[in-house]
Amino acid sequence: MNKYRIVHIINNDKFIKPFIDFVVINFDSSEHLFIFMYGSNEKNIPIPEASNIININNIYTGKKNILKLSRHITPYIEHADKVILHGIFSFDLINYLFLNKKYLQKCYWVIWGGDLYSHVIFKKTLRTTFYRYRKKAVIKNIGGLVTYIKGDYELAQDWYGANGKYHECFMYPSNLYKEYKINKKQNKTTNILVGNSATLTNNHFDAFSKLEKYKDQDVKVIVPLSYGNEVYTKKVINKGRKIFGDKFVPLIEFMQFDQYLDLLSDIDIAIFNHNRQQAMGNIITLLGLGKKVYMRSDITPWEMLKDIGIDVFDIADFSIIPLENDVKKQNKNIIKEFFSEENYLKQLNTLFES
Repeated sequence: MNKYRIVHIINNDKFIKPFIDFVVINFDSSEHLFIFMYGSNEKNIPIPEASNIININNIYTGKKNILKLSRHITPYIEHADKVILHGIFSFDLINYLFLNKKYLQKCYWVIWGGDLYSHVIFKKTLRTTFYRYRKKAVIKNIGGLVTYIKGDYELAQDWYGANGKYHECFMYPSNLYKEYKINKKQNKTTNILVGNSATLTNNHFDAFSKLEKYKDQDVKVIVPLSYGNEVYTKKVINKGRKIFGDKFVPLIEFMQFDQYLDLLSDIDIAIFNHNRQQAMGNIITLLGLGKKVYMRSDITPWEMLKDIGIDVFDIADFSIIPLENDVKKQNKNIIKEFFSEENYLKQLNTLFES
């Protein structure tokens, strides 16, 4: 068995393959082992194949298989210098870490958002109370927390008693600024993007209520709903069509990246009415394209973006007044400088080597 210096426990998602590719190109990939534990079956995302990639996706689920999980991952974790947890969503992973606390000081939790905010999302039942107890015990003793949103780190301290060190890192290439050539808009319609998915945290209905007074103007309301809850998707579509008629455009099919980028380039205003940190890749891309972004002012990304000098706007004061050119330029320059590949490389190097 090869002994890897850094072991990644993966929640498979669309962000992961580009991250692995980036590590392979920029670091000694022979030091890194990627263990895919869960996620791909639900999201139908293929797991890449390589000598340093192990796929144990969903083969260990259930109480009786915790020993099977342990047999698969303990030999690697035991010999690793660092274990990077890409999201903590799996109850099986939490159980494993709870029963193996001796490894927690060399664990680094990459905070995704939903894994942090489940603290306030879950309904209180016997099962969730048990889950929260073990999760809190795990997070409290984890050696490092990885995020570029300091407010999320502080929430982990408040909610879970986290004692680990804060590591600023964009973590995934999807959060980096990229120079895109975009086509000039061909019409005068105000294109308004609402949310990024068919999940309750988007608060679509509240956003629609703020947009309703503009329904008779030359607007188009574009709503990505290609992943999330199907029942909720239908409710959003029904409500959107009822209010906006044929000006409502639901996106229910997955789009290739180039297609999605063409869509974003045609957007004038984006509304992210999430009640927590979410959709940051979309927000960064839109700001880098010079788009006007509305979000809630009581969530952690608002503070982070304001701290680096970005002009984002409070959804409570929504209007369709276009963004001024000097503000567009300022936002684009800040995003380009802050969310750069150069900064990202420095952050990953610090994370991997410290």
